[in-house]
Amino acid sequence: MTPSVTERPGAGGKPPRATDAPCARGAAVPAATPAARCGDPFVTEPTEYDAVLLLGFGGPEGPDDVMPFLRNVTAGRGIPDERLAAVAEHYHHFGGVSPINDQNRELREALEAELARTGPALPVLWGNRNFAPYLTDALHEAHEAGHRRLLALATSAYSSYSSCRQYREDLADALAATGLGSELEIDKIRSFFDHPGFVEPFVEAVQGAVTELAGRGRRNIRVLFATHSIPSGDAERSGAPGRDLGPGGAYEAQHLAVGKVIMGRVSAPEGVAVDATLVYQSRSGPPSQPWLEPDINDEIAEIAQGAADRPDAVVIAPIGFVSDHLEVLWDLDNEAMETAAQHGLDAIRVATPGTHPAFVAGLADLVRERVEARPAQRRAALTGLGPDIDVCRPGCCANARRPFSPALAGIAP
Repeated sequence: MTPSVTERPGAGGKPPRATDAPCARGAAVPAATPAARCGDPFVTEPTEYDAVLLLGFGGPEGPDDVMPFLRNVTAGRGIPDERLAAVAEHYHHFGGVSPINDQNRELREALEAELARTGPALPVLWGNRNFAPYLTDALHEAHEAGHRRLLALATSAYSSYSSCRQYREDLADALAATGLGSELEIDKIRSFFDHPGFVEPFVEAVQGAVTELAGRGRRNIRVLFATHSIPSGDAERSGAPGRDLGPGGAYEAQHLAVGKVIMGRVSAPEGVAVDATLVYQSRSGPPSQPWLEPDINDEIAEIAQGAADRPDAVVIAPIGFVSDHLEVLWDLDNEAMETAAQHGLDAIRVATPGTHPAFVAGLADLVRERVEARPAQRRAALTGLGPDIDVCRPGCCANARRPFSPALAGIAP
């Protein structure tokens, strides 16, 4: 008999922050499988997992969910409801429903089918950071199904606090809240920003947009590679410590490298000039706090005020995102496309990977990579920054505004 929610410790909500994530005797990584416990950057011992755990951000599925969801997202930051209400309007514009949950349902189904087809035939579970189904629910579901060894896959491709370490902290929080720390082992798939499965859908989409704009008579096209802005301090600390990748850290360097690969594979028709810029969107911090720039709307306005040979069209490519969730729909399809129209620029916003067959196949390859303990030199990576490591280093992706919280899939700081 399956326990009710009230009989499942920590179920049905976002768990409190964990105060500890103990390691097994002789281990350096909390809750890790034997292959990852020692803390080596790349695992070298094959591992049989029981299930894949898809880690989502979460989102409201109706108007009544919007404010509780936003309170979860901003928990501990002291943001009043009046400020959250302004953001809530973006969700209410779409009926109070974020597309992200349906997208994760589709991705879960597609990945499970791909793994059944190509192996290993693992079930795919799904848990969110900020709304139902919560990570605590997913861990209970795994445990009740007899799964004890999980491989977590975050729906975020890059290295930063919010796109990697915070997911690892959430895993520690959920494990502590459920009381399953002695029952479950959880590893996490590496950041996959330059895996071909993630990059190739963007190459295809950008090429299609350039070709379409050229067919409309556009002769000077600017590709705007868009990603979520983050605080400059978090960017500087992104990735493993001790690697000098510039003021934007691993987060900015990884995006620049991916953009370079895409542009190297996109061909322009004769007589058409195409170049690219990395831009940012969706900043949410106070004006006094530096965030990564330029903002996409500012960049579009700057483009429009250029010389006689200024671009006459833009391709907006959201390379920072794996799916068309609300920030893509609102900040790009609504605001950025409107800004382009106001400045007389033809514009196309290309799709994110979503459930593109290459992306789903790439995620399955990442699962096999860990199951096989594939050597680093045989792992798929399209830039010199990859493949990223399996086990995060101490101090990896530090958050400048708060002390370290316990986290899984990395050596405890």
